[in-house]
Amino acid sequence: MAEQIHELNQKKHTSKMRSQLRLDLIGFAFIAPWLIGFLGFIIGPMIASLYFSFTNYDLLSAPSWIGLDNYINMFTNDDRFWKAIRVTLIFVFGSVPLKLAFALFVAMLFNTKRRGVGVYRTLYYVPSILGGSVAIAVVWKQLFGSDGAVNDILAIFGIPTTSWVTSPDFALSTLILLVIWQFGSPMLIFLAGLKAIPFELYEAASVDGANPFLQFIKITLPMLSPVIFFNLVMQTIQGFMAFTQSFLITNGGPMDNTLFYAVYLYEKAFAHFDMGYASALAWILLIICGLFTAFIFRTAKSWVHYESEGGN
Repeated sequence: MAEQIHELNQKKHTSKMRSQLRLDLIGFAFIAPWLIGFLGFIIGPMIASLYFSFTNYDLLSAPSWIGLDNYINMFTNDDRFWKAIRVTLIFVFGSVPLKLAFALFVAMLFNTKRRGVGVYRTLYYVPSILGGSVAIAVVWKQLFGSDGAVNDILAIFGIPTTSWVTSPDFALSTLILLVIWQFGSPMLIFLAGLKAIPFELYEAASVDGANPFLQFIKITLPMLSPVIFFNLVMQTIQGFMAFTQSFLITNGGPMDNTLFYAVYLYEKAFAHFDMGYASALAWILLIICGLFTAFIFRTAKSWVHYESEGGN
């Protein structure tokens, strides 16, 4: 009798394992397209890029191993590398805070129940959809050119005009302005965060005599800090990876004053065919993005507040 019970349990266990294996295979079959794409188009190229960064490779001949020469040359002999670093840092620190501040300001304006506010939200989101495209970059270049509409408007008021995109003093500021204009995505995320803040908190603060500024400092910012944190991380990474604005509007000029890091990487890879050096540049960019992201995460403990923490 005991042997029969043991045999029955063993059969049930085997049947259960087969059923679980069948479910696992079905699950793997569903994620197989993504998994193949992830391995083939992300992990594979990353490993290849890491190898090429230690080689001299021009796409036309077989790569030859040179060790750390690309990295040593980058930090000791390449002045344009440091120029690209400086320009990109100015771009990130100039555009990201202003973009987030403007996005939050507009989100607070739209956090109402006025008639037609949905239409305005859609219209304000359009620049984020089109802002990174080739067409908008060309239009922006025309607007801020020597014969552009911006100069025509300034001339009406007697303000001196210039070719903003070719001026060493204003070219980078023009690109920063374009990025700030693309505030739609963080604005929508801020708007979702604002709608999640209980209105009762503002009512209680008003009863206690808090003015709108104090309500913003004491309620809105702390409750919105997780959303600010998310937007800050995403926009910082996007800032370091910026390419289209510089490449299409100024092509890194004038005098490399808008030479974004990604543009310099592109030049090395596809203009000079120095793929080994470009791969090294790509890995340095990855490290830079990782360091800044880690710094933001490190400091988040002191200014990001979650509802679950308040209840503990």
